Amino acid sequence: MMDKTNVMRILDQAKIPYEGFRYSSELTEGILIADALGEPREDVYKTLVTVSGTGTHYVFVIPVEKTLDLKAAARSVGAKSVSMLKQKELLPTTGYIHGGCSPIGMKKPFHTVIDSSAQPKEAFFVSAGKVGAQIRVSPTALAALIGADFSAIVTS
Repeated sequence: MMDKTNVMRILDQAKIPYEGFRYSSELTEGILIADALGEPREDVYKTLVTVSGTGTHYVFVIPVEKTLDLKAAARSVGAKSVSMLKQKELLPTTGYIHGGCSPIGMKKPFHTVIDSSAQPKEAFFVSAGKVGAQIRVSPTALAALIGADFSAIVTS
């Protein structure tokens, strides 16, 4: 039995079914995590935090093999532009560290967009909020829980 992360407790509270998975906490790169889990890379997503020119933070959830299209991401949230949050600002902004950032349970709710490739999936993997832990959860249930939108936000 694995220790519950805050993310898992939030899902339990919301009665959203999920499955928890552990892997080596030395892995922080999504592709290596997908391989360690033995799961298709297109089913494992990473959580990216950005900041707009006005200082507003946005969260984007995309497949680990893909790159965030900053222009499409900005359009999806109605911002002029967004840039990646500096790694040193991640913990104070979200409460999470690099490699363990989950779209669930951040310090405060941020406008979140999940890449549209996740929408038709029955389940996908996101961080469980701790390095070395992932959850498999329904993308639509996750989006409903955190108020996320779906949009095409990756480079082709």
